[in-house]
Amino acid sequence: MQMKYWLPAAVVAMTMLSACSSTGSRSDASTAPSQTSEPYTDSIAPSGSALEGEGFDASMAAERNLKSNLVYFDFDQSSIKPEYQSVVDAYARYLVANPAAKVRLEGHADERGTREYNIGLGERRAMAVEAALRAQGVSSQQLSVISYGEERPAAEGHDEDAWALNRRVQIVRQ
Repeated sequence: MQMKYWLPAAVVAMTMLSACSSTGSRSDASTAPSQTSEPYTDSIAPSGSALEGEGFDASMAAERNLKSNLVYFDFDQSSIKPEYQSVVDAYARYLVANPAAKVRLEGHADERGTREYNIGLGERRAMAVEAALRAQGVSSQQLSVISYGEERPAAEGHDEDAWALNRRVQIVRQ
C-alpha cells in the first residue's frame, strides 16, 4: 500500500473502532479537572449481579470503581464535603479488598494564607480523609499523609476558580 493511502485508511479504521465503543454516559460528582494519575473509569456490575460468584474477584471490582482520586474542600475547611464521600467510599472498598495496597494522601491548599498555615491546613485535610478511610476498616499501614500546602497548585490562577481547584486532597496509589 502506498504511503499516501495509508494515513487516511488508518484514520478511517480508528474512527470505525471508536464508533463501536460504548456510548453510555458517565456522571461525575463534580467538575473536577482531569486526574494526574488516571483512575479506572469503567463501571462494574451492581452487587448481587450474575457476574458475582465463581470467578468474581471483589478486589478487581473495587479497583474498577475508582473513578476519581480527588476530594475538594471549601475555603479554610478540612471537613469532607458530602459530594466527595463517594470517592472516599470507593477507596475504602478498594483498600479493604486489597490489604497489600497503599495510598498516599496529599493535602493541598490555595495560595491565600501563610506558608505555615497552608501546610497545616493541607495536613488537616489529608488527615480528615485518613480518618474517614480508617472508619471504614482501612489499616493505618495502608495510608500515609503528606501536606504540600500551597506549593503544588493544580491551577495557577489568582481567582476563586483556581483556588477551588487547589483546595484538595489527592489520593495517590503506591
